[in-house]
Amino acid sequence: MTAQRNFAERKDLHYPMLSDPESKMIRAFDILNDNFPKDHQWYGVPFPGTYIIDEHGVVKAKYFEDDHRERFTAASILVHQFNQDGTAKTTVDAPHIQLSYSASDAALSPGGTSTLILDIDLKPGMHVYAPGVEGGYIPIDWKMPESKGWIALPVSYPESKKLNLPAIHETVPVYQGHLRIIRDLTVGQQPELTPLLGADRKLAIEGIFRYQACDEKECYPPQSIPLKWSFRIDKLDSQRAPVEMQRR
Repeated sequence: MTAQRNFAERKDLHYPMLSDPESKMIRAFDILNDNFPKDHQWYGVPFPGTYIIDEHGVVKAKYFEDDHRERFTAASILVHQFNQDGTAKTTVDAPHIQLSYSASDAALSPGGTSTLILDIDLKPGMHVYAPGVEGGYIPIDWKMPESKGWIALPVSYPESKKLNLPAIHETVPVYQGHLRIIRDLTVGQQPELTPLLGADRKLAIEGIFRYQACDEKECYPPQSIPLKWSFRIDKLDSQRAPVEMQRR
């Protein structure tokens, strides 16, 4: 039995796994992890990543991290590629909008990257201003606190529309109807996470969404909506293949 087969049986995997003991394919794809010196036991391993390949064998996207301890989850990639919905959605009815927030994953391992999702439905006749708006207008804003336990990456906004305001002879970037905004969040390693976990190994992460809704006649007072996600943090799988199969 090979180490790959041992791993596949332990994890109940049923897809082919490539054995690349001399790192030939790793070098061919130019993903050799050169952070390890040649005399290190891990030299020859790849940067961890995922390729998205269509039915014609064409690579449509790839997800890679510089740190071998960090990984995009499969659910996160499905959100990015196919706009999949998140889990444990919470809906808030706020003045002039309805906001639902969720995450691609309910559980993460240390170093995992999940995707946070905000789905926003503006009430008829309402608009909010897009980031980059000028002239003193207040754009939508999604704030996340800094923490040693996670890193919130930049927000990904959809393309805005130009709205002409005849009364003041201005054209501004806005959102109307439905919009989805997402941002990736990478949790830290075990030493950083452990002090932040409860007895149930849950990690609570909070944020704030701020907006100012307007219609064709007036802009209403700015509003702030508190956000909160909860992730179960699983322990890393430290089980290795039997000694006789381990790399020396």
